[in-house]
Amino acid sequence: MSPTDSAPGAGASPAGRGGHGAERDRVGSPRLNAAMHIGFFTVMAASAARLVVRHDLDAHTLASLELAGLVAVLYAAGVLLWGLVHRAALIGWYAAMLVCWIALVLMAPSFGFAAIPLLFLALRLLPTPAAVAVAALLAVGAGGAWALLTNIRDPSVFLVPPAVAGMVTATVIELRRESEGRRRTIDDLLRTRGALAESNRRTGVLEERERLAREIHDTVAQGLSSTGMLLRAADRAWGTDPERARTLVRRAAEGVRDNLDEARAFVQGRGPARLERDSLEEALAGLCSALSAETGVDARFHCEEEVGGLPPEVRAALLRIAQGALANVREHSGADRVVVTLARIGDRVVLDVIDDGAGFDPGAPSPGPGRGRGLASSRARAEELGGELTVESAPGEGTGVSASFPVGEDG
Repeated sequence: MSPTDSAPGAGASPAGRGGHGAERDRVGSPRLNAAMHIGFFTVMAASAARLVVRHDLDAHTLASLELAGLVAVLYAAGVLLWGLVHRAALIGWYAAMLVCWIALVLMAPSFGFAAIPLLFLALRLLPTPAAVAVAALLAVGAGGAWALLTNIRDPSVFLVPPAVAGMVTATVIELRRESEGRRRTIDDLLRTRGALAESNRRTGVLEERERLAREIHDTVAQGLSSTGMLLRAADRAWGTDPERARTLVRRAAEGVRDNLDEARAFVQGRGPARLERDSLEEALAGLCSALSAETGVDARFHCEEEVGGLPPEVRAALLRIAQGALANVREHSGADRVVVTLARIGDRVVLDVIDDGAGFDPGAPSPGPGRGRGLASSRARAEELGGELTVESAPGEGTGVSASFPVGEDG
């Protein structure tokens, strides 16, 4: 492994890392580390070659070569064990290698050039304060080695290496800080994106649940309610008027069939099944005829001219709103008469359902759990398509439900 491999615990999020571990991971890339390793061993090999060429193979030279080999082996061992040991062990390894390098430079100054890769390794491994201290030590060692090699006592020999080391150290530390800032920003963005995705998912689930509840209420629930009413009426008439009872049962069967068609269309993601075979005007007229046949209410549909060219979703919403309003007439109002009107007024299509029933207070709370969903469902349908729904009613004065949608002058 190489220093690009994280030490134990480096897999945690930045927020959960220790300060030193985070600092270590902020610097270094595979290419940079490869260049650093190649540079180190190249410097060591070149320095060893210079030592052999320029000096006799005496005891001092052999001892220097042995110490250089030890430094190289230590370096290679640290690279190989980087991701397998704790960070404290790596710091101990670096300290041992640094001590050996200092001793080596004192014996053979040409090895002072290894200070450059050792500096980058310190910046890679150590926390900032320790890295700065080691950088200063390496700069002094490199400057001293150069002075010993050249026999020059010019002040620049001692000033240039620390200056270069200082610039390199400051640059790397600043890059480290910028990298950590970017990492924190990316982590924050990822967390925010995850939270937003979860919020959108929950919102989508709630919206889909509301849509399902609305469709079930306006199709299956209303159909079952109508079927139940017909069957109860048939049961009451069975002993006195069997023919009427059979008629009511047939109507109930037709209602079950229509309800099944609606359920299938709903499951398959289609629009109202009634609108697949009838126009909107025919469907609304059919609702009024069915209400009259089931309850005896005088239900009438008026449309002075056909309202064509409506988007499918608007046609579906108008039908569902009319179904909901007529279901309320059937179940709650006790009306004798109800009029359904469809008209185009300017750039809007308007549906009115007006009855002369008992009426109610629109501002009063819902009469109980599960009640009052119909109007809320109709209002939601209208608003989803940019329309609006208004309800005018008062106790004893009937109820008027009006829904309008923008469709443009030409539909």
